Amino acid sequence: MMPSENTEPKAKSSRLALKVVLILVLCAALAGAYYAWHYFADQESTDDAQIDGHIVPIASRVGGTVLEVKVDDNQYVEAGTLLIKIDPKDYQVALAREEANLADAKASLLAARSGVPITSTTTQSQVSNASANLARVRDGATAASGEVQAARAHLTTAQARMREATANRVRLTQDLDRMKKLIAKDEVSQQQYDTAVALEEGARASEDAARSAISEAEQAVAVAGSRLAQANQMVEQAQADVRSAGTGPEQVAVIQARALAAEAKVKLAESAVEQARLNLEYTTIRSATTGVVSKKNVEPGQVVQSGQPLLALVPLEDIWVTANFKETQLHAMRPGQPARITVDAYGRQFAGHVDSIAAATGARFSLLPPENATGNYVKVVQRIPVKIIFEKGQDPEHLLRPGMSVVPTVFTKSP
Repeated sequence: MMPSENTEPKAKSSRLALKVVLILVLCAALAGAYYAWHYFADQESTDDAQIDGHIVPIASRVGGTVLEVKVDDNQYVEAGTLLIKIDPKDYQVALAREEANLADAKASLLAARSGVPITSTTTQSQVSNASANLARVRDGATAASGEVQAARAHLTTAQARMREATANRVRLTQDLDRMKKLIAKDEVSQQQYDTAVALEEGARASEDAARSAISEAEQAVAVAGSRLAQANQMVEQAQADVRSAGTGPEQVAVIQARALAAEAKVKLAESAVEQARLNLEYTTIRSATTGVVSKKNVEPGQVVQSGQPLLALVPLEDIWVTANFKETQLHAMRPGQPARITVDAYGRQFAGHVDSIAAATGARFSLLPPENATGNYVKVVQRIPVKIIFEKGQDPEHLLRPGMSVVPTVFTKSP
């Protein structure tokens, strides 16, 4: 009986210890669950993510035959490294031709510019000479007009004298006729008759003299009229010369316009030379940035065209993560929050931070965005791209490459 009494307290103590252990385990599990919930409630993770980076396409800017390809696939190159060399002979010839055209345009410009002051001086001299000549011939015309008027006045006077002489001659002739009748009857003396004869002859002489004066006056009028006509012609010619000389400013403007056109041709030729020089430089293709050569599809001897892609450069210094989080995971996510990035290829973790959140879901940027106005709407949780930047100095060997799958975890609160 005694052994049974001793085992009963031991069984009770064992059950009590077991209960205590169970209670402690349960408390530890509850504490662990609470801690895990509290820990994971402050972070968001997704496996729909990959590394992204810039891909710089290298294309030919001129056409030609490839002479040399200086790089291989997956080769790391620095910025400014010679990549491809195209045969430059055609472009050297084109540059020489454009330089010759430029020299010819400059010579034409020099000739056009030198013609401007010469034409300006010549036209000014022509205007001055034409104006002076017009004044001179106008004075001559005025003088000729005065001569004509004087000759006409003299003619008028001669005609008046002619009329007077004719009248005297007619009167004296009539007197002589009466004297002839009277002397036949001895009613007048011989002396009176002789006087009448003399007076009648003198009247005839005066009439002849007046007639001669009229003839001379008419000739003088004709000569003066001819001079006046010549003077008027000279005035008209001088006026035409003045008008012709008056076009001097227009002629100067034409020469200046030719000079401006020559300047434009020089600028055009300079542009052509610069373009030819650039085309010659484009035959040497250099790396625009530091990166790894990828997608090389050019070989020596290949004929390439302008704009044809030849290879691509991937700068590994500037990479980031594009993580597609569900829209329900973004309520507490903000730019600047820390992140942990697990790379599937290496099983390593890298530190980063949220840079930005995209302005629309990935579906909105697809080729055929979803259309929800058909009546067959099914609610699907959308994903929004989030850009996560790697912290500097974690990948000196450039192991991370665009396209690698990663699992980023964003800490919405500092852990």
